[in-house]
Amino acid sequence: MSLDGFSTQPLVRELRAALLGGRIDKITQPTKASVFLSIRQPGRNHLLHIAASPQASAVFLATKPPENPAEPPLFCMVLRKQLEGSRIADIRQHSLDRILCFDFDSLAAGGKIVTKTLIVELIGKYSNIILVQDGVVIDALKKVGSANSRTRLILPAREYAPPPAQEKLDLRTVKPDVIVERLAQDAEATLCKGLLNICLGFGPVSAREVIFSAGLPEKMSCADLDAKDKEALQCALAEVYAACIEEEAAPGLTLDKNSKVLATSPFPLHYFPAESTQLSFPTISAMLEKATQLAGAYTPPEKDRLKKFVKTELTRAENKLGILQEELRQAENAEDYKIFGDNLMTYAHLYEDHADASLTVDNIYSEAGEKITLKLDQRLTLSQNMQAFYHKYDKLKRAQKLLDGQIALCEENIRYLSSVESSLAASSTLPEIEEIKDELIQSGFLKESTKKKRQDKPSAPFRFVTEDGKSILVGKNNYQNDRLTFHTAAPDDIWLHAKDIPGSHVILRLSGEEPSEESLHHAALLAAHFSKAQDSSNVPVDYTYRRYVKKPSGSRPGFVIFTRQKTLYVTPSAEDAARLLLEER
Repeated sequence: MSLDGFSTQPLVRELRAALLGGRIDKITQPTKASVFLSIRQPGRNHLLHIAASPQASAVFLATKPPENPAEPPLFCMVLRKQLEGSRIADIRQHSLDRILCFDFDSLAAGGKIVTKTLIVELIGKYSNIILVQDGVVIDALKKVGSANSRTRLILPAREYAPPPAQEKLDLRTVKPDVIVERLAQDAEATLCKGLLNICLGFGPVSAREVIFSAGLPEKMSCADLDAKDKEALQCALAEVYAACIEEEAAPGLTLDKNSKVLATSPFPLHYFPAESTQLSFPTISAMLEKATQLAGAYTPPEKDRLKKFVKTELTRAENKLGILQEELRQAENAEDYKIFGDNLMTYAHLYEDHADASLTVDNIYSEAGEKITLKLDQRLTLSQNMQAFYHKYDKLKRAQKLLDGQIALCEENIRYLSSVESSLAASSTLPEIEEIKDELIQSGFLKESTKKKRQDKPSAPFRFVTEDGKSILVGKNNYQNDRLTFHTAAPDDIWLHAKDIPGSHVILRLSGEEPSEESLHHAALLAAHFSKAQDSSNVPVDYTYRRYVKKPSGSRPGFVIFTRQKTLYVTPSAEDAARLLLEER
C-alpha cells in the first residue's frame, strides 16, 4: 500500500511545508514498529507518524494520538535523548528510493550546531528507522548484524550505507522521448516490466497508470511499439511527471469490495476496474493514515480460518504421532511373549494347573542359564496361558506392521501440513488462498463445499530478475509448486528447495545457458527465504536440473523426489531479500 519512490516526491513537499523549522516536543513508540514525533510550530502542533511495520510502512501527519505504553522501549528512549528539543532543518528523499531523511539540528556545548539524521526506509517487510550522526549509526529500530547480511550492516557505531544505487533513467532529468526509445530497445520485456526496468523510482502503480493513459495493453511487448505508440507513451510520461512534480497533489486511495487497499497514489488512477472504490483526500497524509488503518485491519477472512484449521490439524497429527510411536515401542517387545510361551511349553509338565501366579525357570534361550519369570493367569490352565502368550505375540507382530504404515502416513501428513502452513504465510490474495483451500480439499483434510465455487484463473508465482538477466520463479503454494516445476520449467532449468524443510519450489530459468554463481546464489537465497528456515543462518538448499525432479504417482501436491542434487549453504539476509523483493516483476 506504500507509495513508490517516484510518487513519494509530493509527500516530501507536503511534509516540508508543514514541519520545517518545527521543534521536537515529544517522542513516543506505542508499538514495536511505530514511532510518533510531536512537533511544535508557531500557532500549531503536528504529529508525525513513522510506521515501519511489514503490513503498513509509511510516513505521514497523523490526526489521532496513540496510546502510549507505561514503559517506553529502548529505541524510543534513545530517540528522546538524541532528538527531543531539536528542530527539523531538512526533509529530503534519497534519490528516488522509498527512503526519507529527516535532519534535526540542536545546540551542543559552546553553541555549536549538531545535526542528526533520522533515516526512514520504507521497504515493506524490511522497513527500518535508523538514527545517524556524521554518517555513523547511533541506533536502529531493527539492527542487522553479520548473521543477517553479508554486505550491509546496520549496527550502532557502524557507518551507514544506503541501498545500492539503481542504474535507471530519472524522469526528472531525462526527457520522455529518451525513456521511450530506451524502452523500445528492451525487446523481450512487456511494457510494464520495461518501465519498471528503466524508470527510476517507478513501481507497478505508476507504470500501469502510464500504460493505461497511453491507451496500450499492459502486456504488450516493447518490441511492438510503433511511432504512434511511442508518442502516446511520451505524453503519458509527461502527464505523470506533471502530476507528481509540477501540479498540486490529488491523493487517491483505491479499494476492492472487501475494503482491501489496492493502491495509494498522489494523483488519480484510472486503470483499476469499475467495481473498485476510489476515495479522494485533501492531503497525502490523510490518504496514508486511512490506508494504514485499513491495511492494519485487513486480513483475508479465509486465510485466518485456514491458518487456524491447519494449525489444529498439525497439532493433532503431532500428538497422534507421539501415541503411535509409544505403541510401536510396546509392539517391539513382541518377541518377549514368544519366549514366554516357548519356556512355558518346555516346563509345563513340571507344574500343576491353577497352582502358581508366576513361574521362575531357566530361560531356554539363555546360554548363561539366566532365570526368567513367567507371569500367569491362575484362572487359566498352563496350556491356556501358553496360548495366551502366543496370541499376544501374534497380535503385537501384526500391530507392528500396521503401526509402521500409520507412522509413515502420520509423518507424511505432518510434512505436508507444514508445507501448507509455509504456503499460507507467503500468500495474500484471495485466488492464492482459494488454491490452498482446494489443495486441502483434494488431499482429504477439508470437505468440499456444496456451494458453486467461483472459477478463478490459477494464481501466478513470484517472479524476480537477477542482475545478469536470469528469471527466478517462486511458488506460493503446493499447486503452484507442481505447475511451476512440471509445466513451466524447462528440463535444463535449475530447481531449488530448502533441504528437508517445508518451503517453495524455486526455478532458475537458464534458456540453455549455464547459471552464474551470483544468479544461483540469489535463487538459493529466495529458496531459503520462502521456507520455514527464513530466520535461520547457514540454511542448506538443494539444487539440481529440473529433469532430475520427479513426482511419484498419487503423491500429494508439492511432493517430489530428486537426484543428482548439490547443496548450497546460504543465510537469508534481510537486505538481500528486500532488494530481491523490490525487483519482483
